[in-house]
Amino acid sequence: MSEDLFERHRPHLRAVAYRMLGSLADADDVVQETWLRYRRADTSDVENLAGWLTTVAGRVCLNLLRSRATRGEVPLDEADPAVHLPDPVVSPPSGPDPEQQALLADSVGLAMQVVLDTLTPAERLAFVLHDLFAVPFDDIAPLVERTPAATRQLASRGRRRVQETAPAPDADLARQRAAVDAFYAAARDGDFDALVTVLDPEVVLRADGGASRTRPTVLLRGARTVAGQASMALQLARYVRPALVNGAAGAVVVIGGRVFAVMAFTVTDGRIAAIDVLYDPDRLGGIDPAAFDA
Repeated sequence: MSEDLFERHRPHLRAVAYRMLGSLADADDVVQETWLRYRRADTSDVENLAGWLTTVAGRVCLNLLRSRATRGEVPLDEADPAVHLPDPVVSPPSGPDPEQQALLADSVGLAMQVVLDTLTPAERLAFVLHDLFAVPFDDIAPLVERTPAATRQLASRGRRRVQETAPAPDADLARQRAAVDAFYAAARDGDFDALVTVLDPEVVLRADGGASRTRPTVLLRGARTVAGQASMALQLARYVRPALVNGAAGAVVVIGGRVFAVMAFTVTDGRIAAIDVLYDPDRLGGIDPAAFDA
């Protein structure tokens, strides 16, 4: 029976861990560790098992985030152009499967996941648990070893960073898709002016090719700069297939029967405000290209 109870909460715990860590593999590890701690604990007096499991998973995530910082994994910021994109949740245009839907229930796009990586571990925990999963500050405070009031401030700093840095996407998926289609049409035509028009003036392009690439990362800012580098989009245009990436309009690039890249777009007010490109083969192997057949 205890296993059945835990399984009811597994999708929620995986969503919490994914938001905290940006890694699907690490999220699975956190869920497994939470299960082990649950088995060892006496929860007979626990009135809110979902809340108890969420805080346990949060503690495991916090430890992992702190270990990343200890190893020197520096978050993306203005002074450091290194780019490490979170794992995308990729689904066909028809929509995510139930497991993916559980991960995306809070509708947090990939661009926001990138910003979450810039928060301190304590800020990220406070913001994610409170703002995305409605965990009370009284329950979060012991995890970060602060008072509830100080924990509220942590979440506030995280929220401010997200609001200032992560553009809020248009809610209309059709409007998102229209902007993405216009981007690829302009790239195919080599129409620089049309590209600039579809891009937000402050657009950010981030590309992560993984550790094995000669030039593994790219960070570009500004519509004219991004449009000027659209030659790659032109070369790949015939291999592009529509997809949903973290619930938003995006694309997969399928070459030779495998997924070569995943492209996530953040569309705000009808213009593309962020483009996130993952072309790390080590993290794309699990995506089935057949799901995106035209």
